[in-house]
Amino acid sequence: MLDGNSTAVPDVRRTPETSRLTDDQLDDLTGSFREIIETVGEDPERQGLQKTPARAARAFEFLTQGYRQSVEEVVNQAVFDSDANEIILVKDIELYSMCEHHLLPFTGRAHVAYIPSGKVIGLSKVARIVDIFARRLQIQEQLTTQIADALMRTLNPTGVAVVIEAKHLCMMMRGVEKQNSVMTTSHLLGVFKEDARTRAEFLALLKG
Repeated sequence: MLDGNSTAVPDVRRTPETSRLTDDQLDDLTGSFREIIETVGEDPERQGLQKTPARAARAFEFLTQGYRQSVEEVVNQAVFDSDANEIILVKDIELYSMCEHHLLPFTGRAHVAYIPSGKVIGLSKVARIVDIFARRLQIQEQLTTQIADALMRTLNPTGVAVVIEAKHLCMMMRGVEKQNSVMTTSHLLGVFKEDARTRAEFLALLKG
């Protein structure tokens, strides 16, 4: 048990099977969160906060797990031959990310479309690709581009289109404090960018 003057860091070590950070990295994160709590004027030894640095370290480990994942690992051979050659659209993929400027969350939905060129990808893998890049310190513009580029590299389709709509807590909780603003970003590749009719078809599917 910790006494009132103790500065010991709670043990957050986890087995290799459940941890994506090393023991030393988890310890470092725990210590850093403890310092933050002290710096803002709180007592990390009061009952409600004694385990908070360790909990925050584990939460941050999860929220940044995209750094320790790769598209190849997540796709895991779930690419299949197909004669499909029309737009495939996966709408309303929930995403949760962290603003790289303020370390505050932004949340929203991704809409991902592609036109196959001999290959399709397992449905769940599209959402997993979104999560790989969302679970990093991000700006929405970059996240949108990374998802589109990853799908293009994986499938070499005729085209890829990604649209993200998100609310940013760094704008809602601080600064201008605008609660209802939504940011929309898009990234178009291949025929979605080059062909107006294909782009219009995509937008119609998105609205519909």
